[in-house]
Amino acid sequence: MSTGELTADQLAQRAFDLNLLDERQLQEIWAELGRRNVSADEFAQQLVRRELLTSFQLERMLRGERAGYFYGDFKVLYLVASGSFARVYRAVHKDSGKVVAVKVLRRRYADDPSQTDQFVREGHLVKTLQHPNIVPIYEVHSRGSSHYLVMEFIEGCNLRELLRMRKKLPAEEATRIVSDVANGLKYSFEKGVTHRDLKLTNVLVSSRMQAKLVDFGLGGDEGVGDDASEDVTNARAIDYAGLERMTGARKNDPRSDLYFLGCIYYHLLTGKPPLSETKDRIQRLSKSRFQEVTPIHKVEPGLPRAVVHVVNKSMALEPDKRYQSPSEMLVDLKIALTRLNEPAEVIDAESEQAMEERMQAERQKMAALLIPDSQKRTWMFVESNVQFQDTIRELLKKTGYKVLVTRDPEFPQRRLAADAQALDGVVFSTGELGASALDAFNALATSDATREMPAVLLLGEGHGALLKKASLAKHRVALSMPIKLKEFRAVLTHLVPPMATPTSPT
Repeated sequence: MSTGELTADQLAQRAFDLNLLDERQLQEIWAELGRRNVSADEFAQQLVRRELLTSFQLERMLRGERAGYFYGDFKVLYLVASGSFARVYRAVHKDSGKVVAVKVLRRRYADDPSQTDQFVREGHLVKTLQHPNIVPIYEVHSRGSSHYLVMEFIEGCNLRELLRMRKKLPAEEATRIVSDVANGLKYSFEKGVTHRDLKLTNVLVSSRMQAKLVDFGLGGDEGVGDDASEDVTNARAIDYAGLERMTGARKNDPRSDLYFLGCIYYHLLTGKPPLSETKDRIQRLSKSRFQEVTPIHKVEPGLPRAVVHVVNKSMALEPDKRYQSPSEMLVDLKIALTRLNEPAEVIDAESEQAMEERMQAERQKMAALLIPDSQKRTWMFVESNVQFQDTIRELLKKTGYKVLVTRDPEFPQRRLAADAQALDGVVFSTGELGASALDAFNALATSDATREMPAVLLLGEGHGALLKKASLAKHRVALSMPIKLKEFRAVLTHLVPPMATPTSPT
């Protein structure tokens, strides 16, 4: 940079007039230099070296620019990003020193009421969202031709910058980033806010690799109509308009965000965008752009099946075949994380259906684990063999039950006498307890308090003769060992249906 014909004194005066330096700071610089007859270049280098001015501030000052150094109480340090509608600066509070990002609407839109209204409404909308995976907005300012948002400054980069450095990401890293984004979407959806501009540059990744959503559109604004064609005038939402026009979905369909999250996942895993990237509006609205996506398993054959399944389901063209909410997608992302070491297989339509069935079974197991113990129905298992106790306990927990275990055949009746609601069903195993388990099973049928209690008599090998003495009914059944765990579980769930499991993690 060159200071041109400016003298050091003139440069110092300019910085003082712009409120970039105070009298004390200037006196310290002159004292450190030891003289006043230094060149403007030497003086400027000293300012930058001591971090009293940034090179960005100095360059603007040398160009004679008189504005744009402060936004409210925040002093601009550097330009961080420059988009079509706004610029983002790193700034610092002039008193507290707090570092923030300041997003400023570009001058060419500052006098356009429709653009400024959208900018300000977006700011107020996102200001209500407080979540670890959403960049918070602290302040919204709009006065005259100055419109800006004060936001958290993220030390890191956006996903496009990350891919520029890394080319593509390992499946585990990509899955964790997409899970972060899905968590942010889950929260915003629950607040009635969709994103409407989900893309690589609108996901920031901190130095700790935590992903955060930024630059929400106005999907949650009540004043927006339902006609997808309205979005065509909004360049930020044109990809959404193309998708929804092609699929017949209504504007602001939350599942559109999930489609474009799938696109991000695809891009992170392969290093290649699933949709052709173009600035041409007609091409971005073209049906063929969405119809001609190369299946991810052909671009990256070595990906785990569960990961491929999540990408394919989130990017299904028919909205009803996509994930219906971020919560549903989060469940499968968690399952995918547990299956990352599975070998890749040939993927066709039949195996994809089989994968969906496997994922459904995993979803049910995961959902069962999420039910608080206080809400689970309770089976008591009467058995003295510790290994068998552990097997049954694990089986029932995965099915969504609370499990109590005892070796004492008479304990269930005592427990129910003290609290009739304490148990929902009892399993008596004769394996090592023999006839005492049968007696306790029959005893439940003789008491008015326990006569309707669902119960199972599990007959150990060699104990078939005990069946003739068992008091049976529709809700009191006997099963003979050996028995498959799947069949055993089916009987228990028929007698005592588990609580309805949540469809997603909370």
